[in-house]
Amino acid sequence: MDINNYINSGILELYVAGALSDEENKEVYEVMLKHPEVLNEVLQIEAAILKLTEATVPKNTVLDFKPIADRIHTTNTENKVVKMKAERLRTSWLSITGWAAAIILGIGLFWAIQQNNQLQSEINLTKTDNNFLEQQVQIANSDLKETKKILSILRDKDLLSIPLGGQAVYPEAYAKVYWDKSENNIYLDVQGLPEPPEGKVYQVWSLTLDPLTPTSLGTLDNFSSDDNKIFAIKNTNASEAFGITLEPAGGSESPTLEQLYTLGTVASVS
Repeated sequence: MDINNYINSGILELYVAGALSDEENKEVYEVMLKHPEVLNEVLQIEAAILKLTEATVPKNTVLDFKPIADRIHTTNTENKVVKMKAERLRTSWLSITGWAAAIILGIGLFWAIQQNNQLQSEINLTKTDNNFLEQQVQIANSDLKETKKILSILRDKDLLSIPLGGQAVYPEAYAKVYWDKSENNIYLDVQGLPEPPEGKVYQVWSLTLDPLTPTSLGTLDNFSSDDNKIFAIKNTNASEAFGITLEPAGGSESPTLEQLYTLGTVASVS
């Protein structure tokens, strides 16, 4: 778009006067937003109209009857009276025109401000929606990467898989340990455990059987917030079995056997 030709086309004057259609007004408004020189030209046109309005408003409304009397008593009374009326009519018409232009200008400015506020609100809303969507995409991508990583680990043929069956306190419970002996890590899948009550936490134990010796591998503090319910835990023990108990928040020094939820022995692996 040639901005100079656009400015000189006369459309801006029609815009200020309110003589354009709604679609044309919107089009001019969008050009103003993109091109500061167009906005500046509109402001100058509006300022010129305001000055014209001020200039056309009668500044002295005090009537002087002497010139009127002189005109009445002249020889060509009819013509003089007609001329006086024409002059007053022209002055009144200019005043009306000036005020009309000012009113139209005010309406135009109000409309422009309203449109600008609405547009700004839409822009802000769009930015907010875009930011939210970007965050969701990032979260989804992060979750996808984490899921792929977990699947890659669990599919490793060298991992030892130990199922943990439900015990008396909750027979429906189940879990599974994937033991990477070369890295001294276990990957614990606890999808089969119920949500722990408030103030309680699951604690994982490595066990040797003869004599029975439990060693704590830590608590599952993020159980509720972890969607995958798969936890990576360091294990340097010569474990013969694994168990999970429900303990008070913070964990216990030794397992509460009455709250043993799952148990599985390494020797039971088929």
